[in-house]
Amino acid sequence: MSTYTILIVLSGLIIFSYLFDLFAGKTRIPSVLLLLFLGVSVKQLVTYFDIKVFNLGAILPTLGTLGLILIVFEGALELKYSPAKNAVIKKSFFSALTILLCTTFCISWILWQLSGSDFYRCFINAIPFCVVSSAIAIPSAASINKQKREFIIYESSFSDILTVILFNFMLSNKHINVGSFAKLSIELATILAFAVGACLFLLYLIGRITHHVKFFLIIAILILVYAIGQSYHLSSLIIVLSLGLFLNNADQIRPLWFRKQFIYPGLQVDLKQLHQLSAESAFLMRTFFFAIFGFTMDVDQLQKWSVLTIGGLILLSIYAIRFLYIKLVSKTDLMPELVIVPRGLISVLLYYNLPPTLRVPGIETGLLFVVVLATSIIMSIGLFFSNRRVSGKEFENV
Repeated sequence: MSTYTILIVLSGLIIFSYLFDLFAGKTRIPSVLLLLFLGVSVKQLVTYFDIKVFNLGAILPTLGTLGLILIVFEGALELKYSPAKNAVIKKSFFSALTILLCTTFCISWILWQLSGSDFYRCFINAIPFCVVSSAIAIPSAASINKQKREFIIYESSFSDILTVILFNFMLSNKHINVGSFAKLSIELATILAFAVGACLFLLYLIGRITHHVKFFLIIAILILVYAIGQSYHLSSLIIVLSLGLFLNNADQIRPLWFRKQFIYPGLQVDLKQLHQLSAESAFLMRTFFFAIFGFTMDVDQLQKWSVLTIGGLILLSIYAIRFLYIKLVSKTDLMPELVIVPRGLISVLLYYNLPPTLRVPGIETGLLFVVVLATSIIMSIGLFFSNRRVSGKEFENV
């Protein structure tokens, strides 16, 4: 492909993604779903006309990681803390943790029964199917009320972090004992200390940089810190979430020494620009990631009954466990929380990070595609009817 053809394709993807976002705002169909279909359609055209394309799957993990960092950071920059929000933070954390563990054990049992592999391999292969994708959940929650939206932002962010911690923990500990948990505690203490230092350093840096190129530098440092932490198998997503929350709530910290060193008159203006830049950068990464993921899919796998059967059982587990948790523990309205459990970017990332020796035969990208696709479709249908019900009630009250 020539340079100009590549530029046409890239700019075309961005334009389509923008239009998909506008369409999603009107129809509640996630733009991610449309990007996946776009990628699949382009792949069919490329195959039909026998166009030679380099291996796009090789860049997928990198794009996904960048998208994950920017999306979680953007979501955290929207959260304003107050003591009144302790209840929703606690509720969302325990929801993410409980549902993650229960769903992982349930899907692991299904894979164990169907594949005949050992339970450890089945458990670690089940983890990518159990994470709520903040990359899809956060933008999709934009149309619901503020209280529920905050819950979804916290829950999906916690789900991302806890899933990465669980995944790294299982990769490092084939045999779990007391020492495994002691090591995990040390790692978490290290990453929290690292997060505090990174937050203070970056806030200090933002106030001192006078160069006109400022916010891309901050994002680059954040990505660098994340990559260094991940290279040592630390859950660096904690740093990303902490930094977003810290920056957006730094003005609430009262000690005089802190305010003198870190708070400056233009802080809110800078944060607004940083949020805008991270949102647009996340939009780009999300666009390329999901379009390329759709492009790299082998759609012939969707014709296999084994893929559809396992995918159906996994979906049944996801929604059954969430239904039971909402009914028995949360005791709140089912909708729209029941359906906002999309699988997406981080599920794909975790799958690609599975060592080949640990992969269970039959658990392939086709199965991942089925689950990502189905959860997005179910979410869009659920949000559509949920919003219609809310609109109907508002109309009756007029």
